Amino acid sequence: MSQIWAIILAAGESKRMRLPKMLLPFRGSTIIEQVIENTINSQVDDTVVVLGSGSDEIIKVISNWPVRYCVNSNYRDGMLSSVKCGFRFLPSSYEAALVFPGDQPFIKPEVTDLLIDAFRKSNKGIVIPVSGSKRGHPILISSEYHEDIMCLRPEEGLRELPGKHPADVLEVDTATNDILVDIDTPEDYHKELKNR
Repeated sequence: MSQIWAIILAAGESKRMRLPKMLLPFRGSTIIEQVIENTINSQVDDTVVVLGSGSDEIIKVISNWPVRYCVNSNYRDGMLSSVKCGFRFLPSSYEAALVFPGDQPFIKPEVTDLLIDAFRKSNKGIVIPVSGSKRGHPILISSEYHEDIMCLRPEEGLRELPGKHPADVLEVDTATNDILVDIDTPEDYHKELKNR
């Protein structure tokens, strides 16, 4: 059966945060758990969390959640290496995958559902959420681009994929800035906790 997967990228070293940001307290749990909760409450069929730096500690936290995980031993090579790790984990029968940064806990399930519905109705292979004129996350990618992703060079990154296939890209207006907000620094973290 064809499935829609979520790939949550949680392998980074949190250099700007200076401590493991995935495990920072957030709404009674942690940042990574909020991202997981958002995905499992959407139409997504299954979720894989891509781990790297601090993987042992994160595994302890997410072990009670109905998600799978894979460990990217090359996480120091950058985000694209984690994207590829996630896509390699997917079963051959998957239909599409949404790529979520692990530091964006504000993406509501309704936004994810909006992208999945647009994918189903549009026959487009790459669906990107937008707020105003800005593209955000998560990006939904059809399985037909699996090999294209594996062939991307580190200096390109996943953001180059839509540029290579512009006719197959659908932008979906989400009417929310949540798709743009990530938590990179202590200032980001304290600001978002205060404002929400």
